[in-house]
Amino acid sequence: MPLYTPFLSLTVPLPAASSIAFFVPADKSQAEKKTQRASAAPETPAPPAPAFTTVAPRPSFAHGRRLTALFTNKAISTPSDLPFPLAGAPRPSTSTLRGHDAPPARAPSTHSQRADGIPEGEESTLAASPLPHATSGKMHQTSSRLLRMTDDERPFTRDFKDLFSTLMVSLPLTQHRVRFRMIEYTFTSDEAVTNLGSLKFSQSNRMPDPKDSSRVVTTTTTTTFSMAKEMARSVCQKFLDAKFVESVEGKTDFTNKSSVWQLTPKGIHILERFCTRNGIQSAHVKAVIDSNRNPHQLVVLERNTETDKLHHDEQTVHIIFRRFVGTTANETQSDSDSIHEFSMCNIGVKLVKNRRSATRPWEYSFNGRNAAQWLMDCSTMVDPREAVEVGSLFLQLGLVAPTDTRNPENNFLPQKQVGYFITPHGEQVAGWTVDTTTTGGEVLPAKFREGMSRDSNSNRTNVIIRNPSWRLLYREFLKETMCEENLSFYLEVIEFDRQYRAAIGDKGDNKVETIRETLAAAYGLYNAFLAPGSPNELNIDHALRTQLATRMTRAVGDDAAMLQSLMEVHSLFEKAQISIFKLMSSDSVPKFIKHPKYAPQLRGLDAAAATAYAAAPPAAAPSRS
Repeated sequence: MPLYTPFLSLTVPLPAASSIAFFVPADKSQAEKKTQRASAAPETPAPPAPAFTTVAPRPSFAHGRRLTALFTNKAISTPSDLPFPLAGAPRPSTSTLRGHDAPPARAPSTHSQRADGIPEGEESTLAASPLPHATSGKMHQTSSRLLRMTDDERPFTRDFKDLFSTLMVSLPLTQHRVRFRMIEYTFTSDEAVTNLGSLKFSQSNRMPDPKDSSRVVTTTTTTTFSMAKEMARSVCQKFLDAKFVESVEGKTDFTNKSSVWQLTPKGIHILERFCTRNGIQSAHVKAVIDSNRNPHQLVVLERNTETDKLHHDEQTVHIIFRRFVGTTANETQSDSDSIHEFSMCNIGVKLVKNRRSATRPWEYSFNGRNAAQWLMDCSTMVDPREAVEVGSLFLQLGLVAPTDTRNPENNFLPQKQVGYFITPHGEQVAGWTVDTTTTGGEVLPAKFREGMSRDSNSNRTNVIIRNPSWRLLYREFLKETMCEENLSFYLEVIEFDRQYRAAIGDKGDNKVETIRETLAAAYGLYNAFLAPGSPNELNIDHALRTQLATRMTRAVGDDAAMLQSLMEVHSLFEKAQISIFKLMSSDSVPKFIKHPKYAPQLRGLDAAAATAYAAAPPAAAPSRS
């Protein structure tokens, strides 16, 4: 007899332009019981109010051994008498779900577009399953693929972090008793493995219908992850290896169903970035993010979009090294093996100060265990092997060296008994000492200076976006100034463009499936950045925003219409990308290159921009191969 886990249903009413996160039951009949029908449509349209739903699953019905991500899109135009509460009517409680029967197998996840009359200021509960009476004007698209894997058999970092964050939002994260004390924001192995068996994340936006202002259109994109329990345990183990979660009992695996786990400071920050992008404000998640264990800062490393490998160019390694050692030496004397050694990432690795001598010609040293732990705790690395790679690059670039000459000079060892010291070159790169070999500034050829005067900031923006190290710094600056969504959108459109061109050029039997998947990605991008009231709404031209809304809320019929729709969406996304590029070039980039924290690290930027201008005068946005 299967064991059904209880559901926690939370609704957070917020102002119309903000986002809502809540749990809804997968059982369609129960969802219908929790709503009341509206007898008449309102005369005025409701203001846009996006909603984001994570569905906590029943025990898994899937028996496959492979990890899959299912994207399903469905557009529905419905009458205005859908079951939403009237203004002034008592609202159905969504805080608990009681007395429901064992659920049937759930309906597939959906992407839906809906037109209905919702009273102004009223909240609504959107179920993942199709609503009744929604039978006209349907557009249904389904796409399924395996989770992308790297050459070394780990999930792509972005998919991996999204899967982790979706799981955390689906869990109640309540108190659990461990050794006579209650620990906040925790979960058990069984809860995590059960939810991973069938996990859904829905992203929705409500907006006035561009063709009929008396109607409201809802677009929803739902991502479903499905896997067997053995695979779910393996994925949880990878979360542990990535330092996203930690045991509060000293456990090292997820074999014990009752083991209690909590998010690490790093895991909390990963969850915060996911919630910020998707507008999730569920009360139980917000409580974790607002806790004092959130470091609010990680070194966000740039990766190759095709291989998911870290960029290893010298400039990028130097930036990581500066964060690794800190602006000043962290001389904390501690040999503790605590898992909370680096819960706050605004300081560098623990260093031991030594008195220089003939046999010990260095001042600061550290051990390999602390170094690897700092890199895993305070950056977006997801595999311990990446920490070893970066440590080896520190050695190869002469930034650090082993204290014992018997240890390898180029291969980093993440062991407590292996010591390393910071070289004079490393101290210069860290900014602890002045590099007397550098010149005072950049000298550009006269022909470049004259030609660049008009488009210098466009050239700089082009170079910054293409250079992994400068892009890393620029992202940090934008995060500090609350504008990171501009760069995120620009880069995500580049990835979408690559996916779009692959779909258009596909000559195989799966072309229609690839187009559906690409269109599903387009809706996800639209709901996150471009829809009215979206969590990261961009500052774009009103006419372009209207064109996007008109296109994204239009139902698609057959396969040919779906292809035409994708082409139109791609064209509009490119226009939005150009608009954001111009905004960054005129606003944030000039401030970035003059900022006292970042300007010293941008040596060579103008020379690179001049070279790029000489090679090909830039258009409004960088060209893409």
